[in-house]
Amino acid sequence: MLFLGLGTNAGERNTVLRRCISLLNERVGSVKLVSSIMESEPWGYESSHLYLNEVVGLETTLTPLQVLDQTEAIERELGRTQKSHNSVYQDRTLDIDLLLWDERIVDTPRLKVPHLLMHERIFVLKPLAEIAPDTRHPLFNLTVSQMLSRISHS
Repeated sequence: MLFLGLGTNAGERNTVLRRCISLLNERVGSVKLVSSIMESEPWGYESSHLYLNEVVGLETTLTPLQVLDQTEAIERELGRTQKSHNSVYQDRTLDIDLLLWDERIVDTPRLKVPHLLMHERIFVLKPLAEIAPDTRHPLFNLTVSQMLSRISHS
C-alpha cells in the first residue's frame, strides 16, 4: 500500500482535502484508508495560517514516477503554484507527499521514498499511525507507532 501525506494551509482547506482524495481515487489508485484530519503549525517556516494534514493509503498499479506526475498535476489543479520561493517554504493550497510504499525504496533525483523527513514530522506520523500503526519504515526498521513514540517523547 502507498501512503500519501496531504497538507493545506491556504484557501478552502477542507474542500481542498476532499477534492484531492477524490482526484487521487480517480487518477492514482483506489483509496482504501483515510486518517482523521489534524491541524498543525507550519513546519520549516513562519506563517499565521495553520495546516490541515491527513494521510491516505491507496492501492495503485502506477510506477513511482507516474504517481509523482499525477500528484503534482493534482496539486496544480487545486491551486498550487510552487513549493518554495528561493528555497524557503511558503503557504500552499495543497501539498502531497509520497511517504511509504510497502517495503519499496525509491531513490531518484525527482523522488525519494520513504519520504526523507517523515520521521521528524508529527503531523505526518500521527495520522499515519491512526491508519497504519504497524507499517514498517524500510530503512529504519521501525513501525510508524515506534517512530511516533520517539518524536512524541523528544
